[in-house]
Parts: sequence; structure tokens; C-alpha cells
Amino acid sequence: MARVSFTPNLDRHVHCPSETVPGANLRAVLESYFALHPALRSYLLDEQGALRKHVVIFVDGRQLADRGGLLDAVSDTSEVFVMQALSGG
Repeated sequence: MARVSFTPNLDRHVHCPSETVPGANLRAVLESYFALHPALRSYLLDEQGALRKHVVIFVDGRQLADRGGLLDAVSDTSEVFVMQALSGG
């Protein structure tokens, strides 16, 4: 099962402990996580189910490629890391 972790500053806005959850792609992993922590869904996903612009996800150290479908492959040993996107100058 994939390990899902969050940057500590996200926990200030919504409780998001690290969890190990099943799923063959990122959407399935997130749905498994949301089953345990439903309040996080609206913080990460918009009304169409796409990743919100202020959120960045890395799967095994690579930035998520499919922000709309969330179909990037995830293995049983994958590390999924979620953080707020940084911007500014």
C-alpha cells in the first residue's frame, strides 16, 4: 500500500496525518485516504475532481503529471507527498 504524507503547514488548515492506503493510481489512493479523512477532499480537489491549483503532489519524487484525471501510477511501495504550491517572487 502507498504511503501518503503531507507537508506540516497543511495540517494548520485541515488535519492530515500520514497514512498507508491502497490504490493502483493516484485517484484511487486519494479516494482511500478521503475515506479515512473526508474533510481533506475539498481542500485538495475542486468541484470537477481535479487537483486544486495551490496543491502539488509528488509520487516517488516525481511531480504529478495528470492534474485532472489523477491517473499517475502508484505501486504498493510508492511514497505520495502532498504540499501547497509556492509562488511569488
